[in-house]
Amino acid sequence: MVRNIFGLPQPWQQLRREMDRLMSNMFDYIPDGLLPAGARSLPALNVWEEGDALKVEAELPGVRADDLEISVAGGELTLKVSRPDVEQADVKYHRRERSVGTFVRVLRLPVEVDVDRVQADLRNGVLTITLPKTEAAKPRKISVSAG
Repeated sequence: MVRNIFGLPQPWQQLRREMDRLMSNMFDYIPDGLLPAGARSLPALNVWEEGDALKVEAELPGVRADDLEISVAGGELTLKVSRPDVEQADVKYHRRERSVGTFVRVLRLPVEVDVDRVQADLRNGVLTITLPKTEAAKPRKISVSAG
């Protein structure tokens, strides 16, 4: 039986990965209207590698730069978003789906990043965070000697 470096048999490791994936996406399979208000309030994220950096993109319509707190520590990116309640007293709402309050999203980073060079840009309701990889995280070509 094939084992990984932690001693778990390969099928158990695959099952753990699949359970992690299902749990992180569980709200995607529940139809709108069945969840309480605010259950989908976490910003949708895209995460990818581009050259020597990791990129994170978050949809944050109506959020200003002053409403954001971004930090990187211990291999995690933390995104804290505050959406103040701007309810008007003389308005009768028929449907209110936009979430208000403070939301926190923590993302485990797949590679080591240089925290001193992280950049964030908010344009048209989309936050883009660029996290440059450390030298240790960048791929290296290994030469093979013939002996």
